[in-house]
Amino acid sequence: MAPSLSICGKQGFQEVLLPAGVAELLSVLEGCFGAELAVVEAESGQLVRPIRHPAGGRWELWGALCQQVAQQGRPEFLEDEDPLLVLAFPLGRSETNPLVAVGIFLSRSIAPGENFAGAARLLGIPEAELAAWARGQVVWSAEALLRLADLAIQYAAEQQRAQHFAQEAESLSAHLANTYEEISLLHRLTRNLKISRSDEELGRVVLDWLLEVLLAEGVALQLLPMADGQSNLQTSPRSRPVLLTAGQCPVDNAGFSRLIEHLNLGVPLQPVVLNRAMTRRPDWPMPQIRQMILVALVEGENLFGWLAGFNHLDDGEFGTVEASLLSSVAAILGIHSGNLELYRQQSELLAGIVRALTSALDARDRYTCGHSERVAQISVRLAQQLGCDTKEQQTIYLAGLLHDIGKIGVEDSVLRKPDKLSPEEYEQIKQHVRVGHRILQDLKKLDNVLPIILYHHEAWDGSGYPEQLPSEQIPLGARIVAVADAFDAMSSDRPYRKGMPMEKIETILRAGAGRQWDPQVIDAFFQAKEDILEIVRRERQEIPSAWLSLSAPAVSALGSSVPC
Repeated sequence: MAPSLSICGKQGFQEVLLPAGVAELLSVLEGCFGAELAVVEAESGQLVRPIRHPAGGRWELWGALCQQVAQQGRPEFLEDEDPLLVLAFPLGRSETNPLVAVGIFLSRSIAPGENFAGAARLLGIPEAELAAWARGQVVWSAEALLRLADLAIQYAAEQQRAQHFAQEAESLSAHLANTYEEISLLHRLTRNLKISRSDEELGRVVLDWLLEVLLAEGVALQLLPMADGQSNLQTSPRSRPVLLTAGQCPVDNAGFSRLIEHLNLGVPLQPVVLNRAMTRRPDWPMPQIRQMILVALVEGENLFGWLAGFNHLDDGEFGTVEASLLSSVAAILGIHSGNLELYRQQSELLAGIVRALTSALDARDRYTCGHSERVAQISVRLAQQLGCDTKEQQTIYLAGLLHDIGKIGVEDSVLRKPDKLSPEEYEQIKQHVRVGHRILQDLKKLDNVLPIILYHHEAWDGSGYPEQLPSEQIPLGARIVAVADAFDAMSSDRPYRKGMPMEKIETILRAGAGRQWDPQVIDAFFQAKEDILEIVRRERQEIPSAWLSLSAPAVSALGSSVPC
């Protein structure tokens, strides 16, 4: 802040503030001239900084003359009263509120006892006071004063330019800092664009980042419902809008929806910036919103939601900088939401294919109807008990649905045979794991599922099929599905027997731990037994009765120690 100067005396000056840098400039110039310099505001002619010694002068006249000095931009003598020279010159070349410096100088040496009456009358001060002042002054010629004043004008102009450049550099530095923060935010955002990350997860992270950069009290992201209400194998789409917020958001989810409805925007291609000119209007429905930026999350023709910033921190106005940042973030979020929607639609297609395949298998055998779905759900519960993550659980669920799909390639005479299978027929049944692998191997999205389908009949002791893999060489998913498959097969009714009682099943499972099945998976089964029994009860109640009339009795392979 510029220093304040208390100006008092006969003229009745008031305290004023000089512009930044002027006091420093005057200090330098006074050192060069060897005299005090007054400052006059050229437009008004007002004296804003006086000369304290000598204190007098015709400032009303001189103030008026300073207007001309500022207009001409060169030094001029306001008075030439021997032995005094009153010089005025512009302090730089400012077009706004120009200032003029005024100095009183001695033009010749003074003889002892010389009369100063005329000069004293000019300044309106006692002759003795003027004489005392004159004894300490440097003698200047008019030509030397003018040359020095020209140099002072140039110096002042250079100082102004330097100050202007410093302000621009400071402004540029602040702008670069803001730009760096924005670029950093966008960089962090793009690095987090993973198809496995939901739009809600990414949205929460982005809002926290935005609050660090945007001069807003709060930010919000409303994500709209998915295009339809269907669900795929892994996820369920949103059926209603979701509002995510950070900071102080002045509206809830319902209020945000009412705001969008009030604005009646359609799908705007440009950001909507609302400041006081809009929010002070009588028809503005939400007085708690003083300023707002709103941008749409759009990809192609699809609208996925809205991103908004509310209430400027300094109660100023949002402008193009903030609007540009939110537009960039919304564009990236829109593309991510579009990719997620495309992935969801592909997952729906895959889900349809999987369910069609399992339905085709169920249609061949009323006794195994629903077996694949139960195995899939039991396998997921076992995977949860064993600490598998969500992605592994999804893979195991798909594998459970498809584990027996290769039986589509088994002849009906073998698959539906009501009696015990011959060794040759059992060998044909054993081929269903390889047939299932071949059926699905061209579906790239099932690459992680294929090993489970191929190896779910391997045994912990290496006696299983198709490759006699032992213990942990068998994929974990295959070991999990093996236990789920065996339990459901043992607990289900078959043409040749009723479902086994739970006590007998438990005995077989305990005896087979470490021989046929992974002991850890068997432990997980007993830890989750109540949930597994509930899955079986629920799923068997939901089997459509129409399936029961679609096929003749069928028999699963009887050549192994456990029906499946």
